[in-house]
Amino acid sequence: MSMIETKKAPRRKLSAPDVSLIIPTYNEKANIAPLVEAVRSALGDIPWEIIIVDDDSPDQTFAEVSRLARDEPRLRCLRRVGRRGLSSAVIEGALVANGSAIAVMDADFQHDERILKQMYEKLTSTGADIVVATRYADGGGIGEWDATRAKMSDFATRMAGMLVGNQTSDPMSGFFMVRREIFASVIYDLSQQGYKILLDIISSSHTPLKIEEVPYVFRTRQEGESKISVMVLAQFLFLIIEKLTHGLIPPRFALFSIVGGFGLLVHLAILNGLKLAGFTFIAAQLTATFIAMMSNFVMNNEFTYRDRRLTGLSFLAGLILFCVVCSFGALANVGVAEIAINQFGNWSFAGLAGAIMGAVFNFSAATSLVWRRPRKRVVSVAA
Repeated sequence: MSMIETKKAPRRKLSAPDVSLIIPTYNEKANIAPLVEAVRSALGDIPWEIIIVDDDSPDQTFAEVSRLARDEPRLRCLRRVGRRGLSSAVIEGALVANGSAIAVMDADFQHDERILKQMYEKLTSTGADIVVATRYADGGGIGEWDATRAKMSDFATRMAGMLVGNQTSDPMSGFFMVRREIFASVIYDLSQQGYKILLDIISSSHTPLKIEEVPYVFRTRQEGESKISVMVLAQFLFLIIEKLTHGLIPPRFALFSIVGGFGLLVHLAILNGLKLAGFTFIAAQLTATFIAMMSNFVMNNEFTYRDRRLTGLSFLAGLILFCVVCSFGALANVGVAEIAINQFGNWSFAGLAGAIMGAVFNFSAATSLVWRRPRKRVVSVAA
């Protein structure tokens, strides 16, 4: 019997990282290898780690990270299964980070990684809480954006100013560096909705933050497709609403209510259309109610609960359960309205009270029963 002795090459002894770079990804496989090389060159002798938080990309970005991590132990991957979202990805990545400074940037090379070292030096030399890479200070720019996108960005920046004032020229930046202890101090107040985590961090702080800036020019995407969509912009508006109301109106409830309002218009349109077609009121009402429920379910599944979207048989089962939930919501509506009319005698007030009760009941039941959060399964792939 022969014995074969294999020798493993000694691995480099790594220093604890000073900078933990969190990069959320979805279908960014082609960008990972050049990005790691670019960051390695940019940070130089500053100890660093990269944490890729991948939302189970169909192009298997997570597998590419795992492959590269065999030769680069400073690279790690957190693969999320069953959930999506940039802000929540950043938060989960930061929670497993080891650096004293947490940096956030995109994987598509639109953010200029060459200023990372400058950002770190400014963070440590000035005592800043956050260093923002800004497009709107002297030396910065928006690159090749067209007029429409530039106007949208300007509008969003003005809206963000309602929350954070003039603390930074670019509150909508997705490229920044924050001290670990500052991030930890706001963790329980973060919305996790939408894609503007910097705005969320600044507006969630209970004390004024010292913010410094480093200008950069926004670059053109290298690979893949832009993640900007109408839904992303809507989520930004809901974040503004949530922060301005101090959490009184959760973003998901706001969207659920808007969908419900659209469903009411659908209901009334169908009802009146069937009236003109000669249907009896009961038949028209039942038909309009069912169509409105279906409309609400489809829209909520596509937008309100996009991160928990139902497909296949789950879609059909969810539709049936949603109709049952809405039926009980109607009973709650009528019950509260009846109590209100008996107590106050005001039809408008009673109707409003019933509608609010019905909306709250439907939202709570739909969230916990129809689109309940799937069991969390997180697979960490490391070198």
